[in-house]
Amino acid sequence: MTGISRMYHSPSSYYGKIASGKRIHSAKDDAAGLNISQKLKKQSGAMNVNGENIKMGISAANIADGALEGVHDSLHRIQELGIRASNGLMSDSDRQALQAEVSQNLQGLDQIARNTKFNESTLLDGSSNNLHIASNPDGSGMNVNMGNSALSALGLRGFNVTGDFDLGAVDKALNAVSEQRSRIGASTNGLEHSFNYSTGASIQLTGANSRLEDLDIPGAVSKMKQDQLMNDYRFMMQRNQMAQSHQVTRLFQGL
Repeated sequence: MTGISRMYHSPSSYYGKIASGKRIHSAKDDAAGLNISQKLKKQSGAMNVNGENIKMGISAANIADGALEGVHDSLHRIQELGIRASNGLMSDSDRQALQAEVSQNLQGLDQIARNTKFNESTLLDGSSNNLHIASNPDGSGMNVNMGNSALSALGLRGFNVTGDFDLGAVDKALNAVSEQRSRIGASTNGLEHSFNYSTGASIQLTGANSRLEDLDIPGAVSKMKQDQLMNDYRFMMQRNQMAQSHQVTRLFQGL
């Protein structure tokens, strides 16, 4: 019976696995499976971090695009004021009043460029022209160009409608901002595709690890009951053997 008993586990060995729902608790349960499981967890964890990085990149791009929308609005207003100032019926005092509003809009543009930030990164002053988003497990990924909406970059520093001025400079600035927004939009689409891939890959890796590591609870309960019956049978047979041996011993002692 000793040989038979070695084929079965003690029922108590199942309790921890059933309680946790895990088939593999240590290398002795499945050494190869544990190795594969750890690799799958590592890959899934990396994909989750990539997803978090990408979401931050998308948020930064959305902030930059929202700020550039305000830049567009200010540039359109400056263009309107410049067109008015070009009218020969405007007096010098009229142009000075128009310039006061132009100056306010230029100041607003400058503040947008200096104050549009994500975390500690300033997005629109030219310092984030090569913003790296780590979207791959090895740390590589996409570089996002947030652009530069500073007055000097737009060619509008010192723009003044009270003297000689060129409305073509405002048109160039509008085109430059439109190009900036197009680049950011394309980068956002790319980041969203990368996020969908990372999220999908993480789900697949987690599912693969679950299939490898998780316990078939109904099967484990059935196996535990089977082992309990076999252990009970083993103990019963051992008791019978002991009783028979005792009877044989008494029989020989009585001869």
